[in-house]
Parts: sequence; C-alpha cells; structure tokens
Amino acid sequence: MKISDVRVRIVQKDDIKLKAVASITIDDCFVIHDIKVIEGNDGHFVAMPSRKTNDGEYKDIAHPINTETRQAVIDAVLDAFKNELAKV
Repeated sequence: MKISDVRVRIVQKDDIKLKAVASITIDDCFVIHDIKVIEGNDGHFVAMPSRKTNDGEYKDIAHPINTETRQAVIDAVLDAFKNELAKV
C-alpha cells in the first residue's frame, strides 16, 4: 500500500479541539475523507472517519486493520498537517 496523496484543511477555530480535516489517497485509486486531527492532552492525534450510533457511541467507518498501516496513515496525515501549519 502506498499513500499517494494527503490533503489537509486546517480548522481555524481556537475554542475547539478539532484542528484539521484530512483526505488520503491510497495507490492513486482509493480515497478516504474526513480523517480528523485532534488536539489531545499529549499532543495531536489522528481519528479515522466515524459516525454516531443510536447509543451515542462513535464507530469508525473506515480504519486500518494492522499496526503498520495505521502508523503509515498517522505519520502521513500528521506530516501534512505540520506542513500546512507552517504555511499559515
């Protein structure tokens, strides 16, 4: 698997923890939208696209199924996020 493109849109609201929304393209043929960059207590983290269930819980719609792929997605999104922050 190759992450062929990452696009990040910075969210410019100071009073919320959501800092950016990203989309990644995999192998130039599959895209995942609505990946979130969230400010946590220990720094920024990546949350995969999710939806709220009737119970009020959030369930991922799309997510990596192994550690290596998850880390590749996290690294690509956070690197692109840092690059976009440097531009602002």
